[in-house]
Amino acid sequence: MKAWVLHDINDLRWEERNLPAPGEGWVRVRVIAAGVCGSDLPRIFQTGAHRMPLVPGHEFAGEVDLVGAGVEGLARGQRVSVFPLIPCRKCGPCRMGHVEMCRDYDYVGSRRDGAFAEFVTIPAWNLLKLPDNVSDEAGAMMEPLSVAVHAMRTGTGSGSQELPKEATVAVCGLGPIGFALILFLMQRGYRNLYLIGNKDFQKNRAVSLGIPEERFFDSRQGDAASWLYEMTGGTDLFFECTGRNEALSIGVEGAGPAGRIVLVGNPHGNMALDRQIYWKILRNQLSLSGIWNSFYNGTPEDDWHYAMGLLQSGQIKPESLITHRYALSELDRALSVMQDSGQDHCKVMLI
Repeated sequence: MKAWVLHDINDLRWEERNLPAPGEGWVRVRVIAAGVCGSDLPRIFQTGAHRMPLVPGHEFAGEVDLVGAGVEGLARGQRVSVFPLIPCRKCGPCRMGHVEMCRDYDYVGSRRDGAFAEFVTIPAWNLLKLPDNVSDEAGAMMEPLSVAVHAMRTGTGSGSQELPKEATVAVCGLGPIGFALILFLMQRGYRNLYLIGNKDFQKNRAVSLGIPEERFFDSRQGDAASWLYEMTGGTDLFFECTGRNEALSIGVEGAGPAGRIVLVGNPHGNMALDRQIYWKILRNQLSLSGIWNSFYNGTPEDDWHYAMGLLQSGQIKPESLITHRYALSELDRALSVMQDSGQDHCKVMLI
């Protein structure tokens, strides 16, 4: 088979590899669509992977090609999406049913060979069947969609603790997860949304989703924290989707009393808080929550099934976030688009 193999930092090669064979309880999947994640860029060009050589790629959908011994309920040709984290099932979080916090996990595309290849092997437990009316591209977006669901559920709460629908909610950082988060928030009934981005096309996309133009702020144009506070009187909920100090500061300065802040973005470097920002966390009694990956346990209650239900019902259409499509063999072109700060893009897909 053909695959993109990361041999070292900034050494990615399109080459021939042996076809992988699934072990007991595992399945070989033929990759049909794979999303390129923002986290793939530093892995390929800056830090390297946990082990190399390695095939990157963790957002994907495909069809079952071969099942290993002991696998039931899956047959050749079955279309699937894939939860990429492979838990140890022994640590404390795993025993509590929260495998996303596993202390000794394996991970497709960063710790073991991933989806930028024609075929990949996965435990059968990690596969979620795709309904006939859910596209391969939507299936490939299930991983970032589920991260957005995880963030939304963490921030808005549930039951008697659920944030009122009239609450003011801000999203800072408008990449694929930020925009997916907006889709889920709107579907859940939150309309008092305020967005902070740094590109004209983000503003246009926000308006196309029904966000009033005056509720978008371009952070290149001035003080986003002051704008946010002036517009809302202090937000009830702020999602930080950039992993940058300045965005976290915007969330703290723009928050109202007892406001909630959810940290979503992977950090771009060391994070530090100015003393006055820290004081505002204390004095406004803000709640800060971090999210990592998404909640998956193979039941209807998890984030993946929540997202899949909305895809199947047509209430969420994530294909609208795809701006670029390339063949698998053109991954180098896809990466160039994402590296170019002047190139407008949201989700980049390999098909």
